[in-house]
Amino acid sequence: MQAIRKNKKLFMLVAIFTLIMSTLNFTNNTSEATEEDEHVDDLILFQNVPQANTAIDANQVNLNALHVYNDGHFKTVSENITWDSTNKNVATVDNNGLVTFTEQNGRSFITVTDGTFTDRIAVHNKPHSNPTIVKQQDDRYNVINNAIEGMTLNEKIGQMLMPDFRNWDGENVTEMLPEIEQLIQDYHLGGVILFRENVVTTEQTARLVAAYQEAADKYGLLMTIDQEGGIVTRLQSGTDMPGNMALGATRSTEIAHDVGEAIGQELNALGINMNLGPVLDVNNNPDNPVIGVRSFGESPELVADLGIAYTQGLQSTGVAATAKHFPGHGDTAVDSHLGLPEVPHDKERLLEVELYPFQQVMDENIDAIMTAHVTFPKIDDTKVISKKDGSEISLPATLSHKVLTGLMREEMGYDGVIITDALNMNAITDHFGAVDAVIRSVKAGTDIILMPVGLEEVADGLREAVETEEISENRIEESVERILTLKIERGIVKSESQLPIDEIVDNAKQVVGAEAHKQVEEEAANQSITLIQNKDALPFNFSNEDKLAVVGNTYIDSLYNSVSSYHENTDLIRASGPLSDDQLEQLQDASAVIVGTYTYNVNGRSETNPQMQMVNQLIEQLDVPVVGVGIRNPYDIMAFPEIDGYLTQYGFRDASFKATAATLFGENNPSGLLPVTIPDADGENVLFEYGHGLSY
Repeated sequence: MQAIRKNKKLFMLVAIFTLIMSTLNFTNNTSEATEEDEHVDDLILFQNVPQANTAIDANQVNLNALHVYNDGHFKTVSENITWDSTNKNVATVDNNGLVTFTEQNGRSFITVTDGTFTDRIAVHNKPHSNPTIVKQQDDRYNVINNAIEGMTLNEKIGQMLMPDFRNWDGENVTEMLPEIEQLIQDYHLGGVILFRENVVTTEQTARLVAAYQEAADKYGLLMTIDQEGGIVTRLQSGTDMPGNMALGATRSTEIAHDVGEAIGQELNALGINMNLGPVLDVNNNPDNPVIGVRSFGESPELVADLGIAYTQGLQSTGVAATAKHFPGHGDTAVDSHLGLPEVPHDKERLLEVELYPFQQVMDENIDAIMTAHVTFPKIDDTKVISKKDGSEISLPATLSHKVLTGLMREEMGYDGVIITDALNMNAITDHFGAVDAVIRSVKAGTDIILMPVGLEEVADGLREAVETEEISENRIEESVERILTLKIERGIVKSESQLPIDEIVDNAKQVVGAEAHKQVEEEAANQSITLIQNKDALPFNFSNEDKLAVVGNTYIDSLYNSVSSYHENTDLIRASGPLSDDQLEQLQDASAVIVGTYTYNVNGRSETNPQMQMVNQLIEQLDVPVVGVGIRNPYDIMAFPEIDGYLTQYGFRDASFKATAATLFGENNPSGLLPVTIPDADGENVLFEYGHGLSY
């Protein structure tokens, strides 16, 4: 009996020992597998990759080296590599890969080696022409296809996911959190979108973005933001450019280009590499509550011309541009954040108006197109059952194969990245389940899924859809190829060793809010101010003894401050509806009254709206000039057409208020032209034509 107990005890000890050794072996195997994944298989020049940019600027080009790992992923490498030029009389190269062309004609090969692997690229100086680079041809440079072959299904799906981390546990996310870092790696995320809550100061933003890239799994992240300018400006530091309708009023492609370029330079300095702009919706509906001044105007040609200029300026800085909201959100009266709008027009009309700007920027190689949560029944008459109330609804463009693949890809010939508008908007969440919406959007042709509802559920749902063959893995790979192509084209590649964060911050502080950008902002604002009506009320020419008054509510402090900087003897009366007798009494000795109005939808400019009742009260009861300032929408004058003077500034940024004040006092001669038609209150007649604009 005792022998049996000894044998049992010995058996248990052996079993425990075996289990421990097994666990250790598993750990070692896991470690070895990880090390194997990080095994370098090659060193190549980034500029030899077919999709890589090889632009030469001022007889110089900066070459970059990539380490390619055994599973196909790649990273930039800058340490422990050696550069050389085979003909230094033609071109030299420094230790950082910066090639400088001499004035001597001929050819040289620039080589790079890490001691194990070597690559080279040819450079030429030709008589009477600019220097050129000739890429090498070999399968080793097909890094995108090679990477996709080595990806797991989860990694492929992760490249398509772009969530937001606006808040975490009720707090704004302004620095990297371990939980977010883990999610980025667990889901192999391809991108993240930032919001105003995330980007408070220049230094904080630069550090946050760098931390995101450091946390990335194997591939650089698309760090995305809505920095349109105007009313949609996310950065809390930097330059607040006037918005698109202000640019439309300038009629200047040069200014639009400069604005796009300045925005791109600031984003690039912060490490933000993709902008969700420009808006290319043709705003031909005065009742539009969501687009409005975010559009360049109602003319498809104007929207196209300024959209191309803005895009070229933005993309020239290395930041990807995104045209939105395809096929067009301009002729709607419903906000897709709140409901599901419909555009009823047929294809012929859409091609002439809504689709025209998109076709033009596609032809100019814009990086990405964002879809609209809007139904287009003449393009896709598919009906689905709403999960909200069981009603039959049309399929929105974001989820429509006929719109995204049939129209955009096949008919319009676009082969760039398609990104959804945010999938947490009510137009989608009210009618479709979170996973169902994502699966439908991918089947329709979407590449990037923006702000899906429930990261785990969506990733699991997509994987299951592939495993059950509802979606082919080939379809997923098509999107991953486009995403990686965009990343290569824009140089968005994870680095083996990031730049020191202090260098990134110092550079960002020099670029963000730079004086040159402030000058662009000021010029755009000054040239955008549109004087729509003037019954000899403007420009002001008052002495210091003359009292002026500023009346209004929303953003009225900004208007008051800008006016009082020109004329100290100015009173402020804060009111959002008809003035009281005491307030009217305060205006009796005023020489002129400036009233600021702010609207964003059709109800705001109704004659029965308290704000508009206030304006008409001032016009009727005062014997001095009353001048209106449309702070946001130019359409406000529809509610008070008898006003003595009216100008519009298309947005509420400081530069626009300063430009308005300069115009009121004659320092800025208004040159803006209406980018939209302003109808009367009934919508039956035209009050002011497209292109109307007065000056002094």
